[in-house]
Amino acid sequence: MRKERGKVWLGVAGVVVNGLGQWLVVKKAYSGLKGRWSLPAGFVNGGETVDEAVMREIKEETGIDCFVSGLIGFRSGVIREGISDNMAIFYCRMKDEEQLLYIQEDELLESKWLFPQELMQDEMTSVLLKEMVSNQFEKHQLEMINGINPGDVFGYSSYKLFFKK
Repeated sequence: MRKERGKVWLGVAGVVVNGLGQWLVVKKAYSGLKGRWSLPAGFVNGGETVDEAVMREIKEETGIDCFVSGLIGFRSGVIREGISDNMAIFYCRMKDEEQLLYIQEDELLESKWLFPQELMQDEMTSVLLKEMVSNQFEKHQLEMINGINPGDVFGYSSYKLFFKK
């Protein structure tokens, strides 16, 4: 069942890197990314921040528990001149290197740990992922600053900033 998302979409994706330097990648079972290596990703739900959303999506799709290290990119585009499609891309670290991968079968064909060089050479790697492999995103990430209150008048239940430190 497809959810109605309106004309402005906010998605998240996460690059999870293990101790060997391999990236956690998935092959979607649907959409334009069907059968292509891409990042675990999905939409932000009401009541959650973007970093909470990416940790949830990674866990739901692959079984991997992680934490957000920083924001490494933002993708924005307009689909068919009518839908604003936006995605925050995060750098994530595994909570436990011993976790086993699984796949969310209704959304994914496969999940796997691959080295960046393998992704560059695979013709089934998404364009976004190939661009990310060719850049050293770890050095350019914006770090999360938590615990700030911009003022009670706004009524935030959660508030986070991402800045270069």
